Amino acid sequence: MDLRFGDSKPTDEERAAIDTLLGPPESSWEGADRSDADLRWARGGREARERRDLLLPGLHAVNDRIGWISEGALDYLCRRLTVPPAEAYGVATFYAMFSVKPRPATVLHVCTDLACAAAGASELCAGVEARLGLGSGVSVERSPCLGLCERAPAALAVKAGDPVRTAVSAPATVERAVLAASSPDSAPEEPPAALAVPQAGRAGHEELVLLSRVGVVDPASLDDYRAHGGYTALRQAFAIGPAGVIREVTDAGLVGRGGAAFPTGRKWQATASQPDHPHYLVCNADESEPGTFKDRVVMEGDPYSLVESMTIAGYAVGAHKGYLYLRGEYPRALERMEHAIGQARARGLLGDDVLGQGYAFDIEIRRGAGAYICGEETALFNSIEGYRGEPRSKPPFPVEKGLFGKPTAENNVETLVNVLPILTMGAQAYAAIGTGKSTGPKLFCVSGSVDRPGIYELPFGATLGKLLDLAGVRKRLRAVLLGGAAGGFVRPDELDIPLTFEGTREAGTTLGSGVVLAFDDTVPLPRLLLRIAEFFRDESCGQCVPCRVGTVRQEEALHRIVDRTGAAAASDIALLREVGRAMKDASICGLGQTAWNAVESAIDRLGAYE
Repeated sequence: MDLRFGDSKPTDEERAAIDTLLGPPESSWEGADRSDADLRWARGGREARERRDLLLPGLHAVNDRIGWISEGALDYLCRRLTVPPAEAYGVATFYAMFSVKPRPATVLHVCTDLACAAAGASELCAGVEARLGLGSGVSVERSPCLGLCERAPAALAVKAGDPVRTAVSAPATVERAVLAASSPDSAPEEPPAALAVPQAGRAGHEELVLLSRVGVVDPASLDDYRAHGGYTALRQAFAIGPAGVIREVTDAGLVGRGGAAFPTGRKWQATASQPDHPHYLVCNADESEPGTFKDRVVMEGDPYSLVESMTIAGYAVGAHKGYLYLRGEYPRALERMEHAIGQARARGLLGDDVLGQGYAFDIEIRRGAGAYICGEETALFNSIEGYRGEPRSKPPFPVEKGLFGKPTAENNVETLVNVLPILTMGAQAYAAIGTGKSTGPKLFCVSGSVDRPGIYELPFGATLGKLLDLAGVRKRLRAVLLGGAAGGFVRPDELDIPLTFEGTREAGTTLGSGVVLAFDDTVPLPRLLLRIAEFFRDESCGQCVPCRVGTVRQEEALHRIVDRTGAAAASDIALLREVGRAMKDASICGLGQTAWNAVESAIDRLGAYE
């Protein structure tokens, strides 16, 4: 393997950032000063290669400290991990939050995605850019969804240093965004997570299951969590054993809440039964679908529930190590989860002997860095392992060969926290909530043209109209986007659609991860569709031709017809249909397969270009 290192050297600060993560180098082969012993033999190569999964944390370490990743820093990190620099460059340039070109230490990410676009993101960007301008020491970057849709428009300031400092401005004004970028420590504190739950503190809050503790418990207090029923489910899990946990989850009818709706019990049973070891558990908290923010609210408002549910899942599938893959754009969720994991570990709820039951389990957080595709499970595995976040071909499936080539169970945050009520109330009681095919409660992310945006918990089977009544639709409703950018539009006369996986499927749309974006008649629909196309073109990993080329052609066609309608656009609409079918039929993963959905539904159901 020819590593082909360059002559660039890291600065002392870059070297310190990497050494803080990896420890000091042991020999000149890793970048230390050369000794006589180093001339006689090479050492540490195999151990270094086994640490390739630290490439992404290493890139974060440099980017956090300096603000960008220089050639010298990248070369030094590659020497430490024995990674070819060309491969590491491919990883570093894969993620939107990293830069391999010099830029100011402070970056202001201004969201321009769907909810924020409808709330005036373009005017916000223009105002911020005019105020800051060149020479301000701040780089203003237009960003995909920041997961702050209930407080749109939103901005996130990141100021590199030791330590890195962040500030969220949402809802953002030009003045607030400039303050966050100029002085993150002086920016106003974010509102509590409970403000994202309109049902909290209102009549019926006591009926909530998944959100019952948000706004009630102190998210930093393990004792408060336990006083409100925390760790009852884990004790029940130890009482019935791994097979009993899987049986309860299966009998409850729990399916994945990320959009695929695969039965969770079947996934766990398939992982647990694999003879190859070790087994791994991965929690996918990289919710990057525009309009999605439910996992953030759970992690910010009830972080110990995720720690407990990951421990139960690990116990059920025979895993002793769990990875929490957390969005890089969620600084407060990161802080809350790091604290919760540390407290659980200190109190014997994680570690070598969980609750004195002889079961060892621990959780490691891995930060994403701005890549929608890493929400796909195998792309997420590649990202953790230190490769570009590109999806793998299946089979083999993750339950056979997942993370590090070992059996792996992967679930998102909402799916995992559903395990707690299943074990505390029992499978039959849980299955009685919702419908026969879609059991239990569901979290919905409602934003856009509504009076009370936020996370709503309803049993499966409630209608779209009921949900929008709770949220309070403003002005005259033009359309509702279900499932986010990868979902589909429905008309205002279709609000009786039952919010179940089977109900939305019969209606010719999708429930997805639970995104509900309402748009009134002031929102320019053609411009919205163009933003969706831009999103998919930008987020395509480029691995397969149908998606790599198709997303570009889709955006080009929408650019051509955005100012033309009727017969003049007919040829481009025909082209869009042809390209959409090709992406849906031949793309390797769900990104390309769903990139045409929203545009297709807008043309067919809303008459977007008539």
